[in-house]
Amino acid sequence: MDRLILLRHGKAEPESASGEDFDRRLAPRGVRESAAMAEVLADMGFRPDVVLVSPAARTRDTWAAAEPAFPGARVSFGEDLYHAGSEEVRRCAEAGGAAAATVMVVGHNPGLQELTVRLLMEGHAPASLIAKAQSRFPTAAAAVFLFDDHGRPTYDGLFFPERGD
Repeated sequence: MDRLILLRHGKAEPESASGEDFDRRLAPRGVRESAAMAEVLADMGFRPDVVLVSPAARTRDTWAAAEPAFPGARVSFGEDLYHAGSEEVRRCAEAGGAAAATVMVVGHNPGLQELTVRLLMEGHAPASLIAKAQSRFPTAAAAVFLFDDHGRPTYDGLFFPERGD
């Protein structure tokens, strides 16, 4: 894996019909922001070869909104990504992207935010950038990292959705 894209799911409905967190769908704003973030990433040349998606309804909906921006990406749904901590997200990305140049993980907080902060620290990013990622990683946010031959990360982008409300 040369590049890792971490994409937090879009804004979800507060409750599901079943009452289960796993079944919460995206709110209309979440669909719009997920599609818009995917377009931003694609326009910048950040196109995943492999996409790993948590099986929760809101992450599946996020991928459905983002997918048109990434034609040809291979997708898989990983049970391990639901409620995954930062180390589990990283392990899944490394395993799932062993033969891919660019891997995208569509998942949840706090795992994605924690991994973003950890990778920024490992890559010696500026303190102001680390503080920004620590203070917020909103729905539909994305973080992008490059990895060298030794697996060391370098910050390649931090993107927050534009909020029109």
